[in-house]
Amino acid sequence: MASSTRIFGNCCRALCGAAKTSASTTTTTTTATVTKSRGRPNGILKPQPVSPALGKFLGNSEASRTDAVKKVWEYIKTHNLQNPANKREIHCDEKLKMIFDGKDKVGFLEIARLLTQHFQKAT
Repeated sequence: MASSTRIFGNCCRALCGAAKTSASTTTTTTTATVTKSRGRPNGILKPQPVSPALGKFLGNSEASRTDAVKKVWEYIKTHNLQNPANKREIHCDEKLKMIFDGKDKVGFLEIARLLTQHFQKAT
């Protein structure tokens, strides 16, 4: 540490002090985020009304986006609808075709985008 003080002079104190300040700021931000998340769900965790087709699939007229994606993946896994040769591809049966615009095959990255149309926009 003595050698860096010789090279940088008093600048080292300013740099070390800034690092301590940013670390304490990060801790404060993390605490605020944790406190905020304990309240009501926001964003994609907030239950919203869904379309009749998705409601029939989920068995509920309201769902959060994350819950809808989870239930779709549960259905895909239990009915073994993933292509064994290409795991990123899902073969749609009649139930999935109702919520995926009648497509026979869907990429796993498309699922969230295709489900978006089933959620009503908040006004």
